[in-house]
Amino acid sequence: MKTIKIIYWICTIIICGLMLFSAVMTFIPQPPNPEMVKLGYPGYIFKFLAVAKMLGVVAILVPGFRRLKEWAYAGFFFDLLGATYSFIAIGDPVGAWAPMFIFIAILLGSYFTYHKNMAA
Repeated sequence: MKTIKIIYWICTIIICGLMLFSAVMTFIPQPPNPEMVKLGYPGYIFKFLAVAKMLGVVAILVPGFRRLKEWAYAGFFFDLLGATYSFIAIGDPVGAWAPMFIFIAILLGSYFTYHKNMAA
């Protein structure tokens, strides 16, 4: 049981840190990132996603709100999967998008250990 909690918190801190860092970087004034421009998405979508990521981090870290946590995990999963697909679709090499599967695995680790903790 203690091992599951440790794994949960390690995975959760990593994934929430990643999402929070990604969200905060969106609001820091800087020249357009060539990688994001190459994707062809409108600039306003990134601010929307940043706010959603911050709300997702809060939902996952605040105790209670089981249904909200499920939505946050689903949102993070679709965000990571969508980002991976976007990089594949524009023809980026495997080395550019393959590491995304590590983040998806960490997210799934957090999700499944969360449910194991709730079942115990």
